[in-house]
Amino acid sequence: MESRLTEIEIKLALTEDLVDTLNLTVHRQQEQIDALQRQLVQIYQQMQAAAPSAEARDLRDEIPPHY
Repeated sequence: MESRLTEIEIKLALTEDLVDTLNLTVHRQQEQIDALQRQLVQIYQQMQAAAPSAEARDLRDEIPPHY
């Protein structure tokens, strides 16, 4: 009975360590996702500022030169 209890305690300790490691990993990934989302918003805003009249362009200007 004592060895079973010790084995369960060892498994619990390892499981707690694994959960802590996974939580840290998820936290870091969420920070990276948040940073990437902020960058994406900035890029989108820069693109909108650079081409404010995107709807007014002529589609014939988009034709590649080999046509």
